[in-house]
Amino acid sequence: MIHETSLVAVLIFLFFAGSVLAISFYLGGKAKSAKGYFAAGGNIHWAVNGIAFAGDYLSAASFLGICGMIAFFGYDGFLYSVGYLAGWIVALYIVAEPLKRLGRFTFADALDSKFNSRGIKLTAAISTLVISCFYLIPQMVGAGALVQPLLGIPHYVGVLVVGLIVTVIVMTAGMVSTTWVQFIKGLLLVVLCAVMTIMILVRGVRTDPYACADPAAGRVFEANAPEASVLDAVGTAVLPEEGGWIGKPYVRTKAIATGEIKVWRQTATGTFSETQTLTVRPDGGKLANGLPHGKGAGERDLLPVGYASRLPGGVTETGPLGPVEFIRTMQQSEVVLWRAEKIAESDGATTTVYFQKPSTGEDFLAPGSSPTFGKVRGTKFTDKLDFLSLMLALFCGTASLPHILIRYYTVKDQASARKSTVVGIAAIGCFYVLTLYLGLGAMTSGALDVTDSNMSAPLLARSFNEFLFAIISAVAFTTVLGTVSGLIMAASGAVAHDLMTNVLKMKLDDFQKVRAAKIAALCVGVVAIVLGILFAKMNVNFLVGWAFNIAASANLPSLVMLLFWKRTTKQGITAAILVGMVTSLGWILLSAQAFRDVYGIDPAQALVPFSQPAIVTIPLGFLVLVVVSLLTQPKQPAVPPDRR
Repeated sequence: MIHETSLVAVLIFLFFAGSVLAISFYLGGKAKSAKGYFAAGGNIHWAVNGIAFAGDYLSAASFLGICGMIAFFGYDGFLYSVGYLAGWIVALYIVAEPLKRLGRFTFADALDSKFNSRGIKLTAAISTLVISCFYLIPQMVGAGALVQPLLGIPHYVGVLVVGLIVTVIVMTAGMVSTTWVQFIKGLLLVVLCAVMTIMILVRGVRTDPYACADPAAGRVFEANAPEASVLDAVGTAVLPEEGGWIGKPYVRTKAIATGEIKVWRQTATGTFSETQTLTVRPDGGKLANGLPHGKGAGERDLLPVGYASRLPGGVTETGPLGPVEFIRTMQQSEVVLWRAEKIAESDGATTTVYFQKPSTGEDFLAPGSSPTFGKVRGTKFTDKLDFLSLMLALFCGTASLPHILIRYYTVKDQASARKSTVVGIAAIGCFYVLTLYLGLGAMTSGALDVTDSNMSAPLLARSFNEFLFAIISAVAFTTVLGTVSGLIMAASGAVAHDLMTNVLKMKLDDFQKVRAAKIAALCVGVVAIVLGILFAKMNVNFLVGWAFNIAASANLPSLVMLLFWKRTTKQGITAAILVGMVTSLGWILLSAQAFRDVYGIDPAQALVPFSQPAIVTIPLGFLVLVVVSLLTQPKQPAVPPDRR
């Protein structure tokens, strides 16, 4: 799909970016001390902090990734929403008040409050940096995906623009500006998503795909007339390739002379009809149904993508629907979704073919319809473990994310920490319920881009009007800013406060510590930009799952046992963090998902049985902590004979 640059969208984007920077510079003078820079002086109101929690937590993965997964695959994307939200129960009942009581600026402060151990500070700081870097990747990928259609610039330039803006925010005013940016974006995101959900319900669902798509959103393309039978199209110039890459009832044909690829679907009468396809060649060129596709190609764009082909009762449109009625209607409908297959060419290059696949609501509103969770429907035990492991990581990872934990230091007392968590849960829960409607609304909007699931929510807004597209994209941009700034704050605190001051014992006054943190923020910002460019093609939700796995494995065992087991020792905490971090990171890098999406290697060669490590590495962290703590118990002083 071609994303047309809109002057309205550009102006609104510049307004949002300018407003955020203005807030940052205005508040810059209030963050001179270390406490002011790292924890906003502990003066943030609990209600503001609660909405800021939502702004910090509702990242690019929440808004772009979840909506995209629901739009392309259905219920499987919503499973991420369930996992993300459930994790806040752990944060509320276990972490909130004790963390505020134990810490000052960073996660390492809380873990080391009883021990004064350089080992704890070092491993906790490294864990913070690793988790922050892994979580920064999907945020920057999402940033580039948003800015690209808004400003008409390449993805890497979008990542660069966002990275520079966020780095300036953190370097100018630290946690003060970060908090207010997160408050504003959290509030706007929930309100605007609620408005868009209402618009989806009012529009209802239609079977005419062209009625769903706003003409301003792009141009439509008339499909080639399908042949009566695939055999009629084969002749002597076409090589049929059946089974394996798609399987019945789908058949792929490839012209020997031209390389043209077509996909055929078997009809109820046994014949084959051609489905619409988008072919992306190794050189980036695109063919829509075998014809040139894209700006300057002389052909109209492939639209609409994603629409209902059958509604209950045989109607062509439902009219306005209530929230429950909308879900019920989707469950009883058939929707034309799209799937992608990669074809290895003889020269080693890869061609990607996107093709239509009609799916019933009973299928896509049940678990297992996506590539991520599809194997859950099978009988292989390790596939089911992979699914359970991801859910465990999402549930346990929330209370272990460094940029979430440090927000408890911005309020004045433990009661405020608890109340801000409750407000955060309410705002976050409301948003995640809305993601189901946004994703299903995008699924039937006729305005999806088959090559970029991360743009589903903004393109849904564009299917209504250009102004809403501009507003939603700009708010999504501030979503990225809020989360990235929180991550960079956590990373800079780990460097300046934990490593430089506490581990290396460098004598820094408040001014020097803040300056060191700003330099660290600049370095982390550069790393985030590079990573965002390198991982541009990956779905942000997949990447976030990795960050949650590492956070839950490295941080949660130490935090829980410190709070609830009196025999925990500094050696046990240090060992648990190190083992949890190394094993989870190593497992991820050796998984089938990493082999396929990162290294471009056959996933069958992966060295671990499934991709999500939490179900193994979290219990391992607890076990290591208990064993090491029992082996390193402090010796009791000998009792004199006269006192026995």
